[in-house]
Amino acid sequence: MASPKRVPAGRRRPLRIVLKYGGHALRSGPDPVLDECAERWNAGDRIVLVHGGGPQIDAELARRGIPEQRVAGLRVTDAGTLETVEAVLCGTVNKALVRALCARGVNAVGVSGEDARLLTARRLVRDGVEFGLVGEITEVHTPLLQLLWRGGYLPVVAPLAVDAQDDTPLNVNADCAAGAIAGALRADLYINVTNVTRVRARSSDPTSEIAFLSAEEVARYIDSGDLTGNIVPKLQSAVEALIRDAHRAFVCGAATAPIAAALTGNGTEIVCRRNA
Repeated sequence: MASPKRVPAGRRRPLRIVLKYGGHALRSGPDPVLDECAERWNAGDRIVLVHGGGPQIDAELARRGIPEQRVAGLRVTDAGTLETVEAVLCGTVNKALVRALCARGVNAVGVSGEDARLLTARRLVRDGVEFGLVGEITEVHTPLLQLLWRGGYLPVVAPLAVDAQDDTPLNVNADCAAGAIAGALRADLYINVTNVTRVRARSSDPTSEIAFLSAEEVARYIDSGDLTGNIVPKLQSAVEALIRDAHRAFVCGAATAPIAAALTGNGTEIVCRRNA
């Protein structure tokens, strides 16, 4: 049997990192998140960047005169809404990120969860409510991502999926997509980048930041109503990533380099017993 490869002294093992970059965190000017992605990629880490685009979608729906409908915070998606979602996520937002990474010396490639059936899903029905062309992920097919990695390309993933039954395109939550991908790749780090440095026990109180949250604490905070809004799917996706075999999961702010923040204790780490 061949001996395992040794990492030469002074060199660290490359990390597999899945980074979720939310639409609220995206910047038009200097961007420390993309700067760090480029630096880590060129140092040997393998990264998948999964992005959102909620504010950009809302703006385009308004421009097209398409009314927005949400139930329990989830976007109800009809055919007209899905067409807009695809245009914004796969076109505007995805390509802006690809261009920005290429400008930083990274061979970035934009794909969506529809490409090579990267993400398959079933129609979302919750508490008897149908959300139209909205899916919950059932399977992640990673060969496309691994092929891009082997070729030296950083995948930038738009969060859409195909229906497992009939290949209809489906809108999926970007946090859920990122967490599922992180778990399927058994990522060393899953980092959800948001507009706050850490999760706060009281959203308006910056002194209530939390350094560590167990999966049980996440569930208690959500059930009690202490944590609401956009932070909920971020935390749920972190728990899901760990359950699916990602090694570590964090929520970190976009104002600084989030990977370094996670590794130096400047974000919120979510832990499960099986991963502790």
